[in-house]
Amino acid sequence: MQVDIKTTNIQPIRQTFSHIARRLGADKAASRYQEATLDMQPTTNWHYRPLWEPELHVFDVRRTNIVMADWYAFKDPRHFYYGVYTMARAKQQEGVDKQFEFAEKRNLLGALDEATRESLTQLLIPLRHYEWGSNMNNTYCCAYGYGTAVTQACNFAAMDRLGIAQYLSRIGLLLDGNQAGALDAGKAAWLSHPAWQGVRRVMENLFVTKDWFEVFVAQNLVFDGLLYPLVYRHYVDQVSPRTGNALALLTEFMNDWYAETSRWVDATVKTAAEESPANAERLTEWVRSSRDEVLRALEPLAALALGASGSATLAAVRAEFDTRVGRIGLKP
Repeated sequence: MQVDIKTTNIQPIRQTFSHIARRLGADKAASRYQEATLDMQPTTNWHYRPLWEPELHVFDVRRTNIVMADWYAFKDPRHFYYGVYTMARAKQQEGVDKQFEFAEKRNLLGALDEATRESLTQLLIPLRHYEWGSNMNNTYCCAYGYGTAVTQACNFAAMDRLGIAQYLSRIGLLLDGNQAGALDAGKAAWLSHPAWQGVRRVMENLFVTKDWFEVFVAQNLVFDGLLYPLVYRHYVDQVSPRTGNALALLTEFMNDWYAETSRWVDATVKTAAEESPANAERLTEWVRSSRDEVLRALEPLAALALGASGSATLAAVRAEFDTRVGRIGLKP
């Protein structure tokens, strides 16, 4: 008996969904990111207007002063949709968990001298509350933003901030053998230490800023763009040798996350700026005003973290930030 196996090429009737095909063309296959992003937000047939703002729709372009002809012009260079995002973070978390397990097994932070432990408690642990505020701001952008291309990425960023807050909490627990005393001291520093009150004031002002794109720029571009290099690069690099470089190991995720997320933030702001001169002017205004306010807030924190070199370091961070803003296409 002889069996002949033959293959047949079956051409799909269509390459993708009709709403995607209207954008890309019917004969072009779409990526999973495009299918999970483009035109996913409802635009008609809403049940009701928000009772607290009846003059606006649930999804309304008038919630920001930024004007776009197409809100799906924004693209995430990471191509994050839910599936890819969760797989990427799960893989990263496996590596971070191993680092924390190693640090706990070897008691890398439990045997620090009192000055180093106090420094970490006053400088690093209060950032748990900064990350919570960042979560709130990105959640606001997700709730009131327009277009899935922006809102889904803001939601991912919001969840990332809770994850970073948890890593900082784990560092605090390693400092005092899971007694939570470092966490309480970090909260007290956030609420009452003079060096943190400027940062806290800026964060709380963002909580009551209505324009969601202004919140996006102030939080993700300006605030993070100045605070993350100051703390996770300059401060950690200075203190880490006193911890046997355990601190650099345990905060490596924050540096990796910041570099990755900056690509998305820069691409989003650049797309908005290139849409029109009016957008570019408004974005430049927001960047300048929030940059100056954040720099004033960070001055006492830089002095507390780095001592006499704090002012010069903060100036270097500002210069790097202005260069980044120029690459985006805005005037620093």
